[in-house]
Amino acid sequence: MKLIRFGEIGNEKPGVLIDGKRKDLSSVFNDWDNNFFQNKGIDRLKEMMPDIDSFPAIKDSERWGACVARPGKVICVGLNYSDHAEESGMAIPKEPIIFQKGSNTVVGPYDDIIIPRNSKCTDWEVELGIVVGKNARYLKSVDEANEYIGGYCVSHDVSERAFQLERGGQWTKGKSCDNFNPIGPFLVTPDEIENVNDLSMQLYVNDKLMQNGSTKYMIFNCDYIIYYLSQFMTLEAGDIINTGTPPGVGLGMKPPVYLKKDDVVRIIIEGLGEQKQTCVNA
Repeated sequence: MKLIRFGEIGNEKPGVLIDGKRKDLSSVFNDWDNNFFQNKGIDRLKEMMPDIDSFPAIKDSERWGACVARPGKVICVGLNYSDHAEESGMAIPKEPIIFQKGSNTVVGPYDDIIIPRNSKCTDWEVELGIVVGKNARYLKSVDEANEYIGGYCVSHDVSERAFQLERGGQWTKGKSCDNFNPIGPFLVTPDEIENVNDLSMQLYVNDKLMQNGSTKYMIFNCDYIIYYLSQFMTLEAGDIINTGTPPGVGLGMKPPVYLKKDDVVRIIIEGLGEQKQTCVNA
């Protein structure tokens, strides 16, 4: 299944994408949120699928929202691609490098990238996003972690490198600016992904290919990330986990290249759809 949300910012409603058409399910479900995932909403939605054509169609003019409601947490894994680590001249991490973004960074897949005031180093990062399917705490093994994955989506981990790396402290300042995490266009349930550990991924800036990678180069795969994080914190249903980015970020270029007003970013992950954003100044 492909879960979508639609409508104006702050008033999004839940729906699904079937054969390229969006269907409005707001008469049955409140939202794709913590309550939905934690209380077996996916199972209830599956039971309804044979009757999905009876639900109202969504107008093409309706905005695409983030594919899940504002999460409790956005957790990110840094330096999680072996080829990106090589690009950065850094050693392969022995354990996942973990940081967080503000949950209000999450916006729709076609919303603008807002370049912050005083920014000169706003960068792009295509990432596979995991949506937590049910609360997870102290999982006993990696093998059981897959049961806690609600789905996957395209996630854009936008970063301001000077704020992140040159302004002291931890990375939060460079990761939590407004609109710095478009997700979607849809959440794909795990049963529709044949092999999440071998998905191609591309990012274009002004139609120039900047990132061209694959999830097969992830150092720590999705199941391990879920298991690992559960040893330190409770993962709550509806939380988003960004799993790292392949080579080709602006910071890694010589000289570095960064986003500016009117640049257009397009992101694709195999089986998970495509995003497109225009850069605007704050």
